Amino acid sequence: MLKHEDIISLIDNMSAALRKRDAIDNSLIVGIHSGGAWIAEQLHQRLENPHPIGMLDISFYRDDFTRIGLHPQVKSSDLPENIEGRDVLLVDDVLHTGRTIRAAMNELFDYGRPHSISLAVLLDREGRQLPIQPDVCGMKISLALHQQVKLRFEDGQFELKGTSINTG
Repeated sequence: MLKHEDIISLIDNMSAALRKRDAIDNSLIVGIHSGGAWIAEQLHQRLENPHPIGMLDISFYRDDFTRIGLHPQVKSSDLPENIEGRDVLLVDDVLHTGRTIRAAMNELFDYGRPHSISLAVLLDREGRQLPIQPDVCGMKISLALHQQVKLRFEDGQFELKGTSINTG
């Protein structure tokens, strides 16, 4: 289990890696509800990005919405600026199959056509079903297919809970 301090350290490393990228100051940072939203806020602060932060709820864009009977806690999406022709930094907590990111990109394109989309994730785990890779990640982990990891808020602290998190 990664504790709050570990997560903060990973986010600090991610922000340092993002600072080295061209045009990060002009990028619109967009977090995916729910875990990616908090990470996006942390990156937004550390990068001192001058643009308002955006948030996406991809619940209705998921390709497994009807198949597995999701009962999402729907939050509103909010993109405070026009994304047409903009560089977008899309942020999520865990990249696994790639389907959440595909859904987020589908929703982004409903708002306009960005110039580019970069992906930053806290954790990159194995098991990709789509050819989606992060541009920046805090840590790569290995889990068995039946195992899960999730960013949770407990007792005023964020932590990653999962089973047998093996860094790789």
